[in-house]
Amino acid sequence: MTRDLTELADLAVKAARAAGELLLERRTGPLEVHTKSSATDVVSDADRAAEDTVRSTIAAARPDDAVLGEESGAHSGSSGLGWVVDPLDGTVNYLYGRADWAVSVAVEDAEQVLAAAVYVPPRGEMYQATRGGGAYRDGVRLTANDPREIGQAMLATGFSYDARRRGEQGRLIASVLPTVRDVRRAGSAAVDIVDVAAGLADAFYEDDLNHWDVAGANLVAQEAGAVVGVGTGRSGPPTQAVLVAGRTLYPQFADVLGFTGERLR
Repeated sequence: MTRDLTELADLAVKAARAAGELLLERRTGPLEVHTKSSATDVVSDADRAAEDTVRSTIAAARPDDAVLGEESGAHSGSSGLGWVVDPLDGTVNYLYGRADWAVSVAVEDAEQVLAAAVYVPPRGEMYQATRGGGAYRDGVRLTANDPREIGQAMLATGFSYDARRRGEQGRLIASVLPTVRDVRRAGSAAVDIVDVAAGLADAFYEDDLNHWDVAGANLVAQEAGAVVGVGTGRSGPPTQAVLVAGRTLYPQFADVLGFTGERLR
């Protein structure tokens, strides 16, 4: 089983890297941009091309697997395994030439994510993990910060594309701000969560997410020793609320945020 997970992780890395290199190339040229759920929720032709690259890489090696992608939806399979793909998490950052964006590729069975890769091309950083096999950044094993008290904690967060939801989220974070060391908003949930895994932030919370935003990064964080909790977003199904933090810090944030999500195993 360990060998199988390693092979799955290797394929996730291969697909994420191929998409990331394509995105770096496309960033220097003109992009066709459209909106999705709101005027601030954008998708570019580069997002779609990156997802096509991930899908074709996976299909060449494992044609019977299912794939769920942010841009092109779900495609069924017969193997019992499914891939969860966010080809460009942080599209607005990408369009502005900022560095916090990533390609996330994860593979899961009916119960849990088994292997994942999160590639942050502007940093040249590849994060990967296998279930029970640890988390790594460019071959170096990762350990989330622990123990940490909330008053000395840096919290990473993100905001919805919906204006009403952003207002609610802003008020929640404002209530937490006096309790923590500081707050960061980078613009990519996948990057924020792998930053927790790498000790570059102490915790992450956001309450308007989709499975593809976090599937890969959550496994990286878990395998780095962080606790990951998933609940229902305040805007209701099908969005997710996600809290990620070290073991001593997690219950402290759950308390101040009023978070009651289920801890992933």
